[in-house]
Amino acid sequence: MESTELKVSSLAERPDMYRQVVEMPDTWPELMQHDFTGNAHYDRIARELPEYVLFAEDERGEIVAHAYSVPFALAAEGRGGGELPARGWDQVLVWAFQDLRAGTRPDTVSAISIVVSPHAQGTGLSGRMLAAMRDNAAAHGFREVVAPVRPSAKHLEPRTPIAEYAYRVREDGLPHDPWLRVHARAGATVVAMAPASMCVAASLEEWRAWTGLPFDRTGEVEVPGALTPVRCDLEHGYGVYVEPNVWMRHVL
Repeated sequence: MESTELKVSSLAERPDMYRQVVEMPDTWPELMQHDFTGNAHYDRIARELPEYVLFAEDERGEIVAHAYSVPFALAAEGRGGGELPARGWDQVLVWAFQDLRAGTRPDTVSAISIVVSPHAQGTGLSGRMLAAMRDNAAAHGFREVVAPVRPSAKHLEPRTPIAEYAYRVREDGLPHDPWLRVHARAGATVVAMAPASMCVAASLEEWRAWTGLPFDRTGEVEVPGALTPVRCDLEHGYGVYVEPNVWMRHVL
């Protein structure tokens, strides 16, 4: 799929495409559908911040990818002196909508997601949408984009510490992980870990229903698609998944 065949627009420019964008199929792991913070805020981005939702149409007018980002005030009082938060993805979603409600002037844009339709994956669309997200932030007057990146191959080695994984590089000096590598090629650098970027806490009955796994022993349970094991507490009947991400910064 050549980039010349694609048309990238924002939902602010094309509000008529709202339904097609938000209903585009994705391939997120099941467990990621159950983060309360994400569920409370993610859908609000398309409704309340449509200028930060980009989408790509192919030559037939079909939506093949979208990119969500949010503006927020990283340097606001009480936010760690401008340090990127350990609670990563969840935290910037909360801050973005707190700032929107309070009328606080944002100083940074955070990437939230880039999703490529299943049939269009492997065609370079993720890099194209990342470039569009950077351009969109620059057009709105921002000087940087930060991203709590979910490493795309980390699930293959869930017991590897995130810091060890994030700094692993190939012979050419680029990151070992494919998605980290896309960001690096676009000019981003790793600046911090987000060790608790997303959290899913649920009963063992729910975990069994979501995963098909027995969850019958206290300890760590490896779940397909998870970047770290789920901690199972059989006595108290719950499991907790805490997902680490990697903070990367794009200077525009």
